[in-house]
Amino acid sequence: MQDLEQYEEKFEQVRKNIKKVIIGYEDVIEDFIICLMTEGHLLLEGVPGIAKTTLIKTFTKAIGLDYERIQFTQDLLPADISGHYYYNQKTGKFDLRKGPVFAQILMADEINRAPPKTQSALIEAMQEKQVTIEGNTFSLPDPFLVIATRNPIETEGVYPLPEAQLDRFMIKSDMTYLPKDKELDMLTMKNRSYADNIEAVDNGFGYDIVGLHSQVHVSEPVIKYIRDIVIETRSVDEIVLGASPRAGEQLLNASKAKALIHGRDYVVPDDIKSIAHKVLNHRLILSIDAELEGIEVLEVMDEILEEKVEAPKGKFND
Repeated sequence: MQDLEQYEEKFEQVRKNIKKVIIGYEDVIEDFIICLMTEGHLLLEGVPGIAKTTLIKTFTKAIGLDYERIQFTQDLLPADISGHYYYNQKTGKFDLRKGPVFAQILMADEINRAPPKTQSALIEAMQEKQVTIEGNTFSLPDPFLVIATRNPIETEGVYPLPEAQLDRFMIKSDMTYLPKDKELDMLTMKNRSYADNIEAVDNGFGYDIVGLHSQVHVSEPVIKYIRDIVIETRSVDEIVLGASPRAGEQLLNASKAKALIHGRDYVVPDDIKSIAHKVLNHRLILSIDAELEGIEVLEVMDEILEEKVEAPKGKFND
């Protein structure tokens, strides 16, 4: 691939810029880059106070794109997301007041606090990159990325995300507590003056990487490996709803982006294994029997990747 080393350097520079504000979470930052490159969307799960919002804002600054945040609440309406027409007394006409969805990166904060009707207002935007307001359709900015956050410990005043919406998130990424040494680094950084006004790597980086994964080579054995993993999720007894065709396509694209970030212009099986959980886990629904037995989706996916589907061997850059 042309200029592969140049992009490697820029990916590393993005990480370094974010590290000026955020300690750790290198894997989450990589997930952000994968979703932006492949025009996917990301569901970010983590307990309160773990810096989800700060990480998203910092990432946006590092890649030079604009950002809007929506705080999802029970009384939020679809028009609060997409926008609405209002009567302009000066002109005597109805004008459009665009909602926060008209941003390159949209943070849907605590998305599960809004009822399903409001959550569904994002489905058209996430899939078609457009919104329909009172019968009129409007294109969204390019690139367009939704990063939704969810608090895993809240049970009161929250709603489950519809399966149709979950399937539109390419990756579900978890922000857990920092390791002991990283938490000390974070407190040490907070104890001194530090600048959070980081600059973008360059003016066009956020635009340049969109679609870059399409130049990454995927051999036929690797494509079959992805197919076999997806089909196996529909075959095991523990799962009643397996991965969709969209999930297979997104696993393919995420693997290509993963390879590129790690300096290769071709995909190897380890790329797929390393990203499969994040792409597939949130889409799978366990059977009632599996839930009663205490089986988790993570265990089922581990069995599929390690025992049920054999990874191909050989060269993958031909």
